[in-house]
Amino acid sequence: MTIEERIKNSETRIFKAVFPNTTNHYDTLFGGTAMHMMDEVAFITATRFSRQIMVTVSSDKIDFNKPIPAGTIVELIGRVTHVGNKSLKVSVEIFIEEMYSDIRYLAINGEFTFVALDKDKNPTKVIKE
Repeated sequence: MTIEERIKNSETRIFKAVFPNTTNHYDTLFGGTAMHMMDEVAFITATRFSRQIMVTVSSDKIDFNKPIPAGTIVELIGRVTHVGNKSLKVSVEIFIEEMYSDIRYLAINGEFTFVALDKDKNPTKVIKE
């Protein structure tokens, strides 16, 4: 399989409802919860791409563009954006969808870096030959 095919096949989409137990005192999604969800989607994306043990080594930048209100649906989309020798980068976007209309917009985006590990927990090649 080519790298382009791996990237396409590893794209990950997850939908979640924003319930009150995930919001802050402003009734919007708590930033730490959003980061947790993003890292999870990034991990799944990286693992689907490499089919190896992958660990997060950094979150390079997360932009909180719009608050995410309680009572909305969010879609998280993870995509591999760069493949190195032992690491790769995954971008994650969170889109807001209102439950009872067609309104949809980008709320948060960020990038995460992962390293592939071998059975002894040492960095190894992302793509096995």
